[in-house]
Amino acid sequence: MTLAAREIASLASVPERAPVPEPPLADQLRAMDHLDALEAQSIYILREAFARLKKLALLWSLGKDSNVMIWLARKAFFGRVPFPALHVDTGKKFPEMYAFREHYATEWDLDLRVDPCPPIETIDPTLPPAARSAARKTEGLKLALAKYGFDGLIAGIRRDEEATRAKERVFSPRGLEGGWDVRDQPAEFWDQFNASPPPGAHLRIHPILHWTEGDIWAYTKREGIPIIPLYLAQDGKRYRSLGDQDITFPVSSNAASIDDILIELATTRVPERAGRALDHETEDAFERLRVAGYL
Repeated sequence: MTLAAREIASLASVPERAPVPEPPLADQLRAMDHLDALEAQSIYILREAFARLKKLALLWSLGKDSNVMIWLARKAFFGRVPFPALHVDTGKKFPEMYAFREHYATEWDLDLRVDPCPPIETIDPTLPPAARSAARKTEGLKLALAKYGFDGLIAGIRRDEEATRAKERVFSPRGLEGGWDVRDQPAEFWDQFNASPPPGAHLRIHPILHWTEGDIWAYTKREGIPIIPLYLAQDGKRYRSLGDQDITFPVSSNAASIDDILIELATTRVPERAGRALDHETEDAFERLRVAGYL
């Protein structure tokens, strides 16, 4: 047998190697850049919600978090958000927020639904003033749910924002009246979500629950996501969180760019919602709102 023939014969006798299995999703995410991993997880959650629920809407509050959510949804679905963007409008947002809504609803080709909130006189008078004002959104959302019949609402809350929100799940079931039972939350392990809403009720889906305020700003900078100028300092003040004009106030800051904001966040001990009057009222006010269905 020639040398060439012997080499061919020896190669033919080498057993095939078994295919190397892909590492689990969690290991793949750890190997990614931090922001890429966050983005991938959020896109997975958005696609999972879209595949498993019949009638979705994305709650658009016009702030930095929900703008990141819309950006993620556009990435998840190849440039277009395939479900409505719902703004439950108190009529008390800053003019800059309304201007932002009108401009980017068109630029991002959103199916924008704007639904009003009921007047303050119809809201529980036992609530403290800011909580009572905020509760208008809860009631407005209930009216919108009854009007459109959504079985899933995508919301831009994060665990690091507020202690009650830290107890949330990614797929969070709501009762028939939109209420939230913190003691009856489904377990969520290894990205396995319970995406079946209770009969006649709906799920809240939280794609950025695992993000931090710093993550939001770092991603906004990297992606070039438009922001409302109120987030940047003027005359030593800026807004870290945007809500209604009458219950949202600026904090002391000289951060006039996103880079400045990221530097500030690395050292500040001021809570993100320090400018929200609601967070300074009675200890149970926020809990009462959340149990009743607040965002």
